[in-house]
Amino acid sequence: MSTALAAETDLLKIGNRVFQSRLIIGTGKYRTFAEMKAAHLASGAEMVTVAVRRVPLDRSTESFLDHLDPTLAILPNTAGCYTAEDAIRTARLAREALDTDIIKLEVIGDQTTLFPDNEQTLEAARVLVKEGFTVLPYFTDDLIMAKKLLDAGCPAVMPLAAPIGSGLGIQNPANLAIMREQLPGATIIVDAGVGTASDAAIAMELGADAVLMNTAIAEAKDSAKMALAMKLAIEAGRLAYLAGRMPKRLYASASSPVVGVVR
Repeated sequence: MSTALAAETDLLKIGNRVFQSRLIIGTGKYRTFAEMKAAHLASGAEMVTVAVRRVPLDRSTESFLDHLDPTLAILPNTAGCYTAEDAIRTARLAREALDTDIIKLEVIGDQTTLFPDNEQTLEAARVLVKEGFTVLPYFTDDLIMAKKLLDAGCPAVMPLAAPIGSGLGIQNPANLAIMREQLPGATIIVDAGVGTASDAAIAMELGADAVLMNTAIAEAKDSAKMALAMKLAIEAGRLAYLAGRMPKRLYASASSPVVGVVR
């Protein structure tokens, strides 16, 4: 099968939505709207995330919403919420204003680290799933919490790689590898902490189904070039995961075996 055909048939499924791209991109921190548009185009992403509490949903003033490609699916998020109640209210507002039932659920537990409050996230997820939302919860890279969120009806889970906006890359690769191994049928989207293309490739090589990022692209010196780099890294990482890497060995293994050598 050709690489192009493989990409067309290896689709990302989230609830009842299907995407070819495994990169979900953000809308914040760009220096200009033109820069954001160029980065989005270069990324090949088909879905963008929007912070509901940080944008005028009534379109009363100009915002990035006025500069989004209309073909992009919008993934509203509850960034800035610190309680389940607040996140639920924000999700309902997003559904009403943006006419979508998909939501990235984010309930922050600490203002300094912006680490998520897993318990409040789970509480909100249970309510929103019952109300018909397609809930994508952001949480720490915890296998047990992932299981609870999936059991609550979330079609995908979004473990962090590192603190939001830190650019530190994958801090606990073992946790993500274990999550992939223990939850083979789950959709796992790595969220937060990616800093450069190699981080995205590593996430995909560990078995992630997709990566969501914003700061790594928006704060790059050339956002469009970084967006393209991320696109290629995610494609390469996905192919490497599907190909299956060679086993690691403590000692050398000759590329040209001595068996059968003419003497």
